[in-house]
Amino acid sequence: MAAPGLKIATINHDMYDRHITYTYAKVLIKRNAWLGMNVTICPGVTVGKYAVVAAGAVVTKSVPDYAVVGGVPARIIRCLNPEEIKE
Repeated sequence: MAAPGLKIATINHDMYDRHITYTYAKVLIKRNAWLGMNVTICPGVTVGKYAVVAAGAVVTKSVPDYAVVGGVPARIIRCLNPEEIKE
């Protein structure tokens, strides 16, 4: 699920050669991840299955399965119990 304002970046530039050198990295969003309003996901990040990303978070590192993250940069707030999730 993706809310309005979601931004997914797959390109970045070099800090020292910012006008010429670009780097690219894939972003992977796994099954049933929930991405809140105005979330930004940086290059190279994987968002795990059933993970929840709070509104306004900036995700700079991969998010484990079933984790709830939020903040700038996003940090783990808690983890969901996989046995309680209803399909």
